[in-house]
Amino acid sequence: MSAPRRSVLALAVLSMLTEEPMHAYRMQQLIKERRKDDVVNVSQRNSVYQTTQRLARDGLVAVAATERAENRPERTTYRITDAGLATLADWLRTMLATPAAEYPEFPAALSFLPNLSPTDAVEALTLRVTRLEERLAALDREIAEVARFLPRLFVVEAEYQRQVIDAELRYVRGLVADLRAERITWPFADGAPGRFG
Repeated sequence: MSAPRRSVLALAVLSMLTEEPMHAYRMQQLIKERRKDDVVNVSQRNSVYQTTQRLARDGLVAVAATERAENRPERTTYRITDAGLATLADWLRTMLATPAAEYPEFPAALSFLPNLSPTDAVEALTLRVTRLEERLAALDREIAEVARFLPRLFVVEAEYQRQVIDAELRYVRGLVADLRAERITWPFADGAPGRFG
């Protein structure tokens, strides 16, 4: 049997189940309530169900109970197994210690920037600056709010995100300034998008 496939959502499910047995819908709601949906993609309701079922097949979680309320679909509550606890700890150690090759959209978009005109590029990047500033302000509010009633341990991921967004914001502001000052130019005489040959 192969090792269970690690994912951020699987990590979140296992972590939720260390608190108490629960059903997939409750896990999804807790992730959103705790604002962990900034780091765990739970936008598709079915993804939590599918991940929980995969973890059950892998023996990392097990059915704790199955209930059916009047006029409602059957609801299965899961609990974490000993193998799930061991896997959770192993995944956390690995994810904390090992930088992963990730493929975010923004660096990919930057690598194909010459396919836009300089004007379009500046316009899009300027809009990104505004959105990054808004995200930074929201994170500052979130960190301050959580710090009122929880220890810092529970906001370290938000602190990390804040640092990453702040660094990106500084970079994008500088890139926009360089584009506007024409310190970065297009390889085409008219500055129009085109293909490299």
